[in-house]
Amino acid sequence: MATKAGKRYRSEKQLVPSQPVSIPEAVRILKQFNHTKFDQTVELTVQLGIDPKQADQNVRGSVSLPHGIGKTKRVIVFCEEGKVQSALDAGAIEAGGEDLIAKVQKGWTDFDVAIATPAMMRSVSRLGRILGPAGKMPSPKSGTVTENVAEAVKEFAAGKVSFRNDDGGNVHVPVGKLSFEEEKLVENIQEFLGYLQSIKPSASKGAYFKKVTLSATMSPSIQLNVR
Repeated sequence: MATKAGKRYRSEKQLVPSQPVSIPEAVRILKQFNHTKFDQTVELTVQLGIDPKQADQNVRGSVSLPHGIGKTKRVIVFCEEGKVQSALDAGAIEAGGEDLIAKVQKGWTDFDVAIATPAMMRSVSRLGRILGPAGKMPSPKSGTVTENVAEAVKEFAAGKVSFRNDDGGNVHVPVGKLSFEEEKLVENIQEFLGYLQSIKPSASKGAYFKKVTLSATMSPSIQLNVR
């Protein structure tokens, strides 16, 4: 299998332009790649002109893409007793207070997104060492700390994208599936880049989008011209 995958990758690599291309052109090329037996995730990687060591230059947020990302996410909610049922009715797989916190403390992390009410954050902060490294810690900046837990559950369960830059100043986000129509992938990418531009830290100087690439799970990357 490894040899076959290697040949496929090399043949696809030959289709990659040597210069950055427009978003529609990149999507068109990506759709030409030989499909695998599964529906690959399309991922956007943005190298930002920020200094990730400076707190005022870190980038974090969440955005609902117009066509979703082709995946339903498992959401849990840390909330008061009075909001448990509405969270569950909205699609949360688990909801609760100290009992749910204790469950996570014991090592349960079989979920994609954690949402919390502001009042619960003092208690939820005890989970920082568990949820922080996994990128699952509730945060106001990512929209996962809110009073309206039902609305948040619906948005994140439907595939709302939550992101933050890594230590190298890069942001990685899924923007759909390879089976998506070209136009839908283009619109998702444009929506995300527009949102990312809107939250540019004021302390960031020079080019904000240093390099933007598009790829599928098992494909080479294509550099985008977004300047």
